Amino acid sequence: MRILMKVTLPHASFNAAIKDGTASAKMKRILSELKPEAVYFAEFAGKRTGILIINMEHAHQIPALAEPWFLTFDADVEFHPCMTPEDLAKANMESLGKTWG
Repeated sequence: MRILMKVTLPHASFNAAIKDGTASAKMKRILSELKPEAVYFAEFAGKRTGILIINMEHAHQIPALAEPWFLTFDADVEFHPCMTPEDLAKANMESLGKTWG
């Protein structure tokens, strides 16, 4: 299943990693282990945020995806199932509309 993983990096720990020169190497290590389909970085609510698109087959994979962020940067991590347009087309929305509309 395709998952949108939102990683919110706290200022204190990420600033410390930037100042001591380890931020880039730490990020590279995490991303090379997780092998996301796509990665974007942006600001959300004034905080550095990473948006990763990952494929997850089983719920037991959650700790392996989240713990590197928790342990390395004290980050907050959220998981949101998401769909491509092709996935949405398979949902048979017209039938759902007839059933529930």
